[in-house]
Amino acid sequence: FEGLESDTPAPPRIATGVAEFDRVCGGGVVPGSAVLLGGDPGVGKSTLLLQVVGSAALKGVRCAYISGEEAVEQIRDRAGRMGLARAPVKLAAETALREVLDGLKRDQFDLVVIDSIQTMWSDAHEAGPGSVTQVRACATELVRLAKKRQVAIVLVGHVTKDGQIAGPRVVEHLVDAVLAFEGERGYPFRILRGAKNRFGATDEIGVFEMGDVGLREVKNPSALFLANR
Repeated sequence: FEGLESDTPAPPRIATGVAEFDRVCGGGVVPGSAVLLGGDPGVGKSTLLLQVVGSAALKGVRCAYISGEEAVEQIRDRAGRMGLARAPVKLAAETALREVLDGLKRDQFDLVVIDSIQTMWSDAHEAGPGSVTQVRACATELVRLAKKRQVAIVLVGHVTKDGQIAGPRVVEHLVDAVLAFEGERGYPFRILRGAKNRFGATDEIGVFEMGDVGLREVKNPSALFLANR
């Protein structure tokens, strides 16, 4: 047995450059960690994470964005509108887990986005994509890869009508952090909050404003909300 005191330094962080996202994560993303980002369809999860990997890549972080929902050209078009066309992010449109894992093992990455975990499927199981079996199996393999290769992986998860992240609850236990991205229909503001974080507090929130060219960070949300009263 050992005591509570430790000389081990705090885990290093990957600062993505999107300050609101980094703060909610606890000061950046921890290498080797797995993060689950949940939110309603259309709230802007993909936009937020494309902004995160684009900003991080421009700072020298080796990033990959793997989409099971959009073609590569769609992602490129959105990145162009957001002013991120020159960001050196590796893109892939893929849903087969085996292909995704092989690609991530061929190159060394620091930060990887999987959009979304519900679209991934493993040929080791007969169940269809999005099923409890597939979501659990794919999440387990991706988290294992994150730990083994010390790459930070962000899994996108859709939210059901009752506000729960779709799929088995075991996925929330597998990951190191669970973030919720929320917004009301008809309003441009989005709130990012932590529901679980093994490497930081869960009392921080990030505020964004959705615009025509992506999300704008709101540095002083108190003034914003007071102005709208």
